[in-house]
Amino acid sequence: MSTPPAKRSTLVPNTTYTKPATHEQVHRAAARLKEHGMQAVVVANRAEALRTVLSLIPERSEVFTSTSETLLQIGLAKELEESGKYDSVRKRMMALDPATQDQEIRRLDQAPRYAVGSVHAVTEEGDLLIASMTGSQIGPYAYGAGKMIWVVGAQKVVPTVRDGLKRLREYAYPMEDARALKAYGVNSGLNKILIISKEVNPGRATVVLVEEVLGF
Repeated sequence: MSTPPAKRSTLVPNTTYTKPATHEQVHRAAARLKEHGMQAVVVANRAEALRTVLSLIPERSEVFTSTSETLLQIGLAKELEESGKYDSVRKRMMALDPATQDQEIRRLDQAPRYAVGSVHAVTEEGDLLIASMTGSQIGPYAYGAGKMIWVVGAQKVVPTVRDGLKRLREYAYPMEDARALKAYGVNSGLNKILIISKEVNPGRATVVLVEEVLGF
Protein backbone atom coordinates (compact mmCIF):
# COMPACT_ATOMS: atom_id res chain seq x y z
CA MET A 1 0.00 0.00 0.00
CA SER A 2 1.44 3.37 -1.01
CA THR A 3 1.88 6.13 1.55
CA PRO A 4 -0.58 9.00 1.06
CA PRO A 5 1.07 12.30 0.13
CA ALA A 6 1.75 14.70 2.99
CA LYS A 7 -0.76 17.49 3.40
CA ARG A 8 0.34 20.91 2.25
CA SER A 9 -0.81 24.27 3.52
CA THR A 10 -2.80 26.34 1.03
CA LEU A 11 -1.90 29.58 2.82
CA VAL A 12 0.70 31.83 1.22
CA PRO A 13 2.89 33.83 3.63
CA ASN A 14 3.49 37.51 2.93
CA THR A 15 7.28 37.60 2.79
CA THR A 16 7.30 41.35 3.41
CA TYR A 17 7.42 40.37 7.07
CA THR A 18 10.72 38.53 6.73
CA LYS A 19 12.67 41.79 6.47
CA PRO A 20 14.49 42.66 9.72
CA ALA A 21 13.78 45.97 11.40
CA THR A 22 16.52 48.57 11.49
CA HIS A 23 18.85 49.03 14.44
CA GLU A 24 16.93 52.18 15.36
CA GLN A 25 13.55 50.41 15.25
CA VAL A 26 14.78 47.55 17.43
CA HIS A 27 16.15 49.94 20.04
CA ARG A 28 12.98 52.03 19.92
CA ALA A 29 10.95 48.92 20.69
CA ALA A 30 13.32 48.01 23.53
CA ALA A 31 12.98 51.45 25.09
CA ARG A 32 9.18 51.32 24.99
CA LEU A 33 9.09 47.79 26.41
CA LYS A 34 11.11 49.06 29.39
CA GLU A 35 8.61 51.88 29.84
CA HIS A 36 5.89 49.21 29.93
CA GLY A 37 7.42 47.28 32.83
CA MET A 38 9.43 44.69 30.89
CA GLN A 39 13.18 44.15 30.83
CA ALA A 40 14.50 44.48 27.28
CA VAL A 41 17.94 43.45 26.04
CA VAL A 42 19.21 43.96 22.48
CA VAL A 43 21.84 41.46 21.31
CA ALA A 44 23.67 41.14 18.02
CA ASN A 45 23.19 37.46 17.14
CA ARG A 46 21.85 34.06 18.16
CA ALA A 47 25.00 33.05 20.07
CA GLU A 48 24.70 36.14 22.23
CA ALA A 49 20.97 35.49 22.66
CA LEU A 50 21.70 31.97 23.95
CA ARG A 51 24.27 33.25 26.44
CA THR A 52 21.92 35.99 27.62
CA VAL A 53 18.98 33.68 28.29
CA LEU A 54 21.10 31.10 30.09
CA SER A 55 22.52 33.85 32.31
CA LEU A 56 18.96 34.61 33.45
CA ILE A 57 18.07 31.05 34.49
CA PRO A 58 19.95 29.50 37.43
CA GLU A 59 20.97 25.90 36.93
CA ARG A 60 18.59 23.30 38.42
CA SER A 61 15.67 25.71 38.00
CA GLU A 62 12.29 24.46 36.84
CA VAL A 63 11.87 25.72 33.28
CA PHE A 64 9.29 25.25 30.54
CA THR A 65 10.24 25.76 26.89
CA SER A 66 7.42 26.63 24.51
CA THR A 67 7.34 25.12 21.04
CA SER A 68 9.35 27.68 19.09
CA GLU A 69 11.43 27.74 15.93
CA THR A 70 13.43 30.57 17.47
CA LEU A 71 14.45 28.50 20.50
CA LEU A 72 15.43 25.63 18.23
CA GLN A 73 17.50 27.87 15.99
CA ILE A 74 19.56 29.37 18.81
CA GLY A 75 20.09 25.98 20.50
CA LEU A 76 18.21 26.97 23.64
CA ALA A 77 15.57 24.24 23.57
CA LYS A 78 18.27 21.56 23.40
CA GLU A 79 20.31 23.12 26.21
CA LEU A 80 17.37 23.49 28.57
CA GLU A 81 15.83 20.10 27.86
CA GLU A 82 18.82 17.82 27.25
CA SER A 83 21.83 19.17 29.15
CA GLY A 84 20.65 17.82 32.50
CA LYS A 85 21.40 21.18 34.12
CA TYR A 86 17.74 22.21 34.40
CA ASP A 87 14.47 20.74 35.64
CA SER A 88 12.70 20.48 32.28
CA VAL A 89 8.91 20.73 32.60
CA ARG A 90 8.52 19.52 29.03
CA LYS A 91 10.42 16.31 29.77
CA ARG A 92 8.16 15.65 32.75
CA MET A 93 5.09 16.31 30.60
CA MET A 94 6.28 13.94 27.90
CA ALA A 95 6.45 11.13 30.46
CA LEU A 96 2.71 11.49 31.20
CA ASP A 97 -0.24 9.96 29.34
CA PRO A 98 -2.50 12.69 27.86
CA ALA A 99 -5.44 10.28 27.86
CA THR A 100 -5.37 9.77 31.63
CA GLN A 101 -3.16 12.56 33.02
CA ASP A 102 -4.39 15.57 31.07
CA GLN A 103 -5.07 17.66 34.17
CA GLU A 104 -1.58 17.06 35.54
CA ILE A 105 -0.08 18.09 32.20
CA ARG A 106 -2.08 21.32 32.31
CA ARG A 107 -0.88 22.11 35.82
CA LEU A 108 2.74 21.55 34.85
CA ASP A 109 2.89 23.85 31.84
CA GLN A 110 0.66 26.65 33.12
CA ALA A 111 2.67 27.81 36.16
CA PRO A 112 6.38 26.97 35.79
CA ARG A 113 9.04 28.85 37.75
CA TYR A 114 10.64 29.95 34.47
CA ALA A 115 9.17 29.87 30.97
CA VAL A 116 10.93 30.66 27.70
CA GLY A 117 9.37 31.25 24.31
CA SER A 118 8.98 33.75 21.51
CA VAL A 119 6.29 36.06 20.18
CA HIS A 120 4.92 36.72 16.71
CA ALA A 121 5.27 40.51 16.78
CA VAL A 122 6.77 43.29 18.88
CA THR A 123 5.67 46.85 18.26
CA GLU A 124 7.80 49.96 18.37
CA GLU A 125 5.18 51.20 20.85
CA GLY A 126 6.11 48.45 23.31
CA ASP A 127 3.50 45.71 22.79
CA LEU A 128 3.92 41.95 22.39
CA LEU A 129 1.55 39.88 20.23
CA ILE A 130 1.21 36.11 20.44
CA ALA A 131 -1.17 33.91 18.43
CA SER A 132 -2.19 30.38 19.38
CA MET A 133 -4.35 27.56 18.08
CA THR A 134 -5.11 26.01 21.49
CA GLY A 135 -4.17 28.80 23.89
CA SER A 136 -1.78 26.57 25.85
CA GLN A 137 1.02 29.14 25.97
CA ILE A 138 -1.24 32.12 26.70
CA GLY A 139 -1.72 31.29 30.41
CA PRO A 140 1.96 31.17 31.39
CA TYR A 141 2.84 34.06 29.07
CA ALA A 142 0.20 36.38 30.52
CA TYR A 143 0.48 35.45 34.20
CA GLY A 144 1.20 31.85 35.17
CA ALA A 145 4.99 31.70 34.75
CA GLY A 146 6.99 33.11 37.65
CA LYS A 147 9.62 34.49 35.25
CA MET A 148 8.94 34.86 31.53
CA ILE A 149 11.63 35.23 28.86
CA TRP A 150 10.94 35.82 25.17
CA VAL A 151 13.58 35.63 22.42
CA VAL A 152 12.60 37.65 19.36
CA GLY A 153 14.17 38.07 15.91
CA ALA A 154 14.43 41.55 14.39
CA GLN A 155 11.98 40.77 11.57
CA LYS A 156 9.16 40.61 14.15
CA VAL A 157 9.45 44.29 15.08
CA VAL A 158 6.60 46.32 13.54
CA PRO A 159 5.39 49.90 14.07
CA THR A 160 1.97 49.37 15.73
CA VAL A 161 -0.46 46.77 17.10
CA ARG A 162 -2.41 47.02 13.85
CA ASP A 163 0.75 46.10 11.93
CA GLY A 164 1.39 43.29 14.40
CA LEU A 165 -2.06 41.79 13.79
CA LYS A 166 -1.45 41.93 10.05
CA ARG A 167 1.85 40.14 10.56
CA LEU A 168 0.09 37.40 12.54
CA ARG A 169 -2.53 36.84 9.86
CA GLU A 170 -0.41 37.27 6.76
CA TYR A 171 2.87 35.66 7.77
CA ALA A 172 3.10 33.92 11.14
CA TYR A 173 -0.16 32.00 10.70
CA PRO A 174 0.65 30.61 7.22
CA MET A 175 4.12 29.62 8.39
CA GLU A 176 2.77 27.90 11.51
CA ASP A 177 0.07 26.16 9.44
CA ALA A 178 2.75 24.64 7.21
CA ARG A 179 4.80 23.62 10.26
CA ALA A 180 1.80 22.01 11.99
CA LEU A 181 0.89 20.04 8.88
CA LYS A 182 4.42 18.73 8.57
CA ALA A 183 4.84 17.96 12.28
CA TYR A 184 1.37 16.75 13.26
CA GLY A 185 -0.62 16.27 10.05
CA VAL A 186 -3.21 18.89 11.06
CA ASN A 187 -3.82 22.52 10.19
CA SER A 188 -3.11 25.25 12.68
CA GLY A 189 -5.56 28.03 13.52
CA LEU A 190 -5.41 31.70 14.45
CA ASN A 191 -7.86 31.00 17.27
CA LYS A 192 -6.57 33.00 20.25
CA ILE A 193 -4.49 36.16 20.32
CA LEU A 194 -2.74 37.64 23.35
CA ILE A 195 -1.58 41.27 23.37
CA ILE A 196 0.69 42.26 26.25
CA SER A 197 0.89 46.03 26.58
CA LYS A 198 2.26 46.31 30.12
CA GLU A 199 3.73 44.10 32.85
CA VAL A 200 2.73 45.13 36.37
CA ASN A 201 5.07 42.71 38.18
CA PRO A 202 8.56 44.28 38.09
CA GLY A 203 11.29 41.91 36.95
CA ARG A 204 8.89 39.19 35.78
CA ALA A 205 9.23 39.59 32.00
CA THR A 206 12.32 39.89 29.81
CA VAL A 207 12.42 40.36 26.04
CA VAL A 208 15.69 39.48 24.28
CA LEU A 209 15.66 41.27 20.92
CA VAL A 210 18.09 39.74 18.43
CA GLU A 211 19.35 41.81 15.53
CA GLU A 212 19.04 39.01 13.02
CA VAL A 213 16.20 36.97 11.51
CA LEU A 214 15.00 34.16 13.77
CA GLY A 215 11.86 32.03 13.70
CA PHE A 216 8.71 33.30 12.07
